[in-house]
Amino acid sequence: MGNKEFGKIEDIIKERKYAHDFFLKNSKVYRSFVELEQKTFSDGELKKKYKELIALGISIIINCESCIEWHINEALKSGASFEEIIETIEVSIEMGGGPATVASRFALKVLDYYKSKKSLGQLKLINKKKE
Repeated sequence: MGNKEFGKIEDIIKERKYAHDFFLKNSKVYRSFVELEQKTFSDGELKKKYKELIALGISIIINCESCIEWHINEALKSGASFEEIIETIEVSIEMGGGPATVASRFALKVLDYYKSKKSLGQLKLINKKKE
């Protein structure tokens, strides 16, 4: 993955931060949303990690690139492994059919971005030929 793809992801992060800071200062509705988000994703019967993986799956189905980036990062910060994120992407593909494969490609780019940023190595995609 090249600098162009990393740049897109970094732009998403910057734009979200800008909008978040603006709305946090200027919108009661947004502040209520942030409070709802914090309560929703806190540990309960389901740990935050699993909630983030669920949200990632939904984000792929609805093709929300900003959501995909956010929930992959939050899942990683909550202790999700590379393999758990890949399996979440696979479930999303099954549930969403063809359109989910497009969003899944972006999810792989985001995962690669965070692996690169955290010096965890490069994501290698192995193409297996069907017999």
